[in-house]
Amino acid sequence: MRPRAVIVMGVSGSGKTTLGAALAGRLGWAFADADDFHPAANREKMASGVPLTDEDRAPWLEALHRLIADHVRRERPLVLACSALKERYRRTLIGELEGVRIVFAQGSRDLIAGRMSARQHFMPVALLDSQLAALEPPQDALTVDIRLPLEENVRLLAAKLTDPA
Repeated sequence: MRPRAVIVMGVSGSGKTTLGAALAGRLGWAFADADDFHPAANREKMASGVPLTDEDRAPWLEALHRLIADHVRRERPLVLACSALKERYRRTLIGELEGVRIVFAQGSRDLIAGRMSARQHFMPVALLDSQLAALEPPQDALTVDIRLPLEENVRLLAAKLTDPA
């Protein structure tokens, strides 16, 4: 079954937004960045170097689940860039929805830290280690190596996601 939604996940700085937007463009799907759904209090907390708690994340994850469900229900495919670091977060995002695939943007700590240092974002490099410690790599995901050029990863993913087999 072809997916109805794709969640591009990984730690901050792994390139999930860039990859997700490019993949959505290639597939002609809608794109959303989970960062845009964080309440101001979450953004302020992270910007000050304090990791979010599961309590902080719960309403955010529920809002993202509703977004995915709405797209699936309306048959309007979606690519969502979202950290989704833990299995229980992914279960909340997907719930009982069918046809949602996970793409895991994976790379080394040094590469990701370098990317984070070079960008303007509310997530400081100081939180990278807490993200890596919290990361529970997905078992049933398409994994991309972020060392590869963006277009190569997009081409490979698009081929896998649109293969009818």
